Parts: sequence; structure tokens; C-alpha cells
Amino acid sequence: MKWEGNRESSNVEDRRDGDDGGGSSGGGIMGGRSIGIGTIVVALVGGWIFGINPMTIISLMSGGSAPQVQQQQAPAHRPPKDDQLAKFVSTVLADTEDVWTDVFAKAGGTYKDPTLVLFRGATRTACGQGQAAMGPFYCPGDQKVYIDLGFYDTLKNQLGAPGEFAEAYVIAHEVGHHVQNLMGISEKVEGMRSRASKAQSNALSVRLELQADCFAGLWAKHAQNARQILENGDIESAMNAAAKIGDDALQRASGGEVVPDSFTHGTSAQRQRWFNMGYQTGVVKSCDTFSARQL
Repeated sequence: MKWEGNRESSNVEDRRDGDDGGGSSGGGIMGGRSIGIGTIVVALVGGWIFGINPMTIISLMSGGSAPQVQQQQAPAHRPPKDDQLAKFVSTVLADTEDVWTDVFAKAGGTYKDPTLVLFRGATRTACGQGQAAMGPFYCPGDQKVYIDLGFYDTLKNQLGAPGEFAEAYVIAHEVGHHVQNLMGISEKVEGMRSRASKAQSNALSVRLELQADCFAGLWAKHAQNARQILENGDIESAMNAAAKIGDDALQRASGGEVVPDSFTHGTSAQRQRWFNMGYQTGVVKSCDTFSARQL
């Protein structure tokens, strides 16, 4: 992925050396409104360590609504200039800002940039206590994306999804949740989920996550057209990541039975299909997973 020398975002908070988020936040584990691409990591690791079906853990983590509590944050600052990985995610974030600002403007709207928070271990958010084991996630209460950069080691070494563009896909997916929040999609889905059965709620969650995958592909399309960021193998790297974190793949990896009604993020094939849909079309309407008869 060609990213060196491109603009870095100023919307990055570095809490890695000053956050006291390890203490009690009064928030508890994130509910459905702050579930992100990394939720599967805690499920998969939990399955390995405790012998629990990962989808059971995902179900517990995606079933409730997180309290919207405002917390006093530890002082944050910009990442050190010599931190290469922080520079990478700052550059990817800037690229999403450029793409979505343009997409919103062409539709007659105004895009509001999210903030990306780097933390280590745990941190306080407007959605409650954030834990590194959750992987990256988006909190609509403060419109921030949270990531412990150690997640990328998990992505590469435990999930088998190496590559810079796989890492960029993770950020773009979480920004996709921010786009959904700005468009009012997240709020509508949360309202529907609150009145739905467990199986119906999970199905809505799948459509929400697949749309975020599609938005990540849309970002890649526009970024490539504008700045030629892609190198050989980059799209394959993202597609591999999408495959590794499909609900069916994770259930098989846990040695358990594949249970479609428990899916919350979509199958490997679905995640690949919707990322590719966004990448091939570059059109927001093409990412309407909620109207799609087949996912």
C-alpha cells in the first residue's frame, strides 16, 4: 500500500502513555451500538482459552445497549512523529476524511470527521469501558474510533490476515460505522433491534456490519482513483481479512457447529462480497444491504 508521504490526520488522540482507563468506568462491556470489526477477536480468543463457542460471546456482546455516559478523559496528545504505525493509521484516517468529505459534498451534505483514539489495554469512552481485547470499535456517543495497535499483531498472527491494506481495511470499516451514524442508519437499526427477537436482532446487525464493509470498499475505490494508493495484492489482502473474520469461519475455527441464526457480522463470502461491491461501484446506493434480498 502506497501511503508514505501522504497527509496525516490531525484528528488522532494518543492516550497510550496517560490513560487511566484500566479502572472502573461505570460502563461495562460495549453493547450493540459500539460493536466493531474487532469484536470477533475477543470471541475467538475466548473460545480458545475458555472452550466457549465464540458466537456465544459475540451474542452476549452485541445484545444490549451501552449506556451513554460521559467520562473525564486523561490528557491526550498527538502520536510521536517517529511512531511509524501511528503514522500509518493517521494517514489512513486522513484518506478516509478526504474520500467521505468529497462523497458527502457531492450529495449536498457535510461530513464531520471522527476522531481516532490510540490506547493501550483499556480506555474510557462515551459507550462505557473499552478493552483492547474487543479489537477496534466505533462509539457513536463521542464519534470516535478506538484502537489498541496491538490488535494488528492479532490480525496477522492469530487470524492469519497480514498486510498493510488489511490493516487499513480495519480502520475504513470502523469509519464506515461513523458514516452510518452520520446518516442516521445506526439509530434506525438500533430502534428496530430493540423491538426484535434475538435472531432478528442478529440479522439486522449482520446487515449493518456488511454495509460498513461495503463502505470500506467504497473508500478504497475513491482513494485509488484519487491517489493511486494500491499495490499488487492489496485488494486480495483485504479480501483475505474479510474471509478470516466471517462468522462461519470463526465458528469452524472454534470447532463448533455453524449456526446462521447466531451470526452478527456475516459469513466470509458475504463480507468479501460487500467489500468488493463497494470497491467495484464506489457508489453509496450500492451499499444498501438493508434492501438487498440476498446478502
